[in-house]
Amino acid sequence: MNVDKELIQKLREQTGVGIMDAKKALQETDGDFDKAIELMKKQGQKVAAKKQDRETNEGTIGTYLHSNGKVVGIAAVACESDFVGKTEDFKDLAHDLAMQVAAADPQYISPADVPAEVIEKEKEIFQEQLKKEKKPQNVMDNIIKGKMDKYYSEVCLLKQPFIKDDKMTIEQLIQEKVLKLGENIQVKEIVKVTL
Repeated sequence: MNVDKELIQKLREQTGVGIMDAKKALQETDGDFDKAIELMKKQGQKVAAKKQDRETNEGTIGTYLHSNGKVVGIAAVACESDFVGKTEDFKDLAHDLAMQVAAADPQYISPADVPAEVIEKEKEIFQEQLKKEKKPQNVMDNIIKGKMDKYYSEVCLLKQPFIKDDKMTIEQLIQEKVLKLGENIQVKEIVKVTL
């Protein structure tokens, strides 16, 4: 299938991938732009998963100072090479993550960082709330899982909706950058300081 060059360019601008990757995605989706973007997101998840174990010893610290001068967000973001760590794309990601920290106030980077006792406490609270409803245990388990997912989206950076585009999570934003930059990217530490 022959793909329109303008469509390839538009996909490249939106996703940051190379010409051949954009063309291939559009060919696989018969020129459907939205499906091509969805395909690129799925490929980004696969690429990110493959690179997950690679060491990240380079990177940068992103900072964001709110306009009132009283709130600052800091995000230490790591990658595999100093070459990628110095690119504008990577620096922009670190800045966006710092802005997310300042705005959304995550307490943890990922659900794996939430202490077990905090998780158990949250589950107990949800179970108490649901006791009155007298639903079957499997239904209650599903409701509690959904409530925990919502809890994680509030307190874990990677699960939060991105403040610049709430249709994607921070995890998906990072996966897009992994696909574009070709390296493992990890958030190592986050800090919010409020005066």
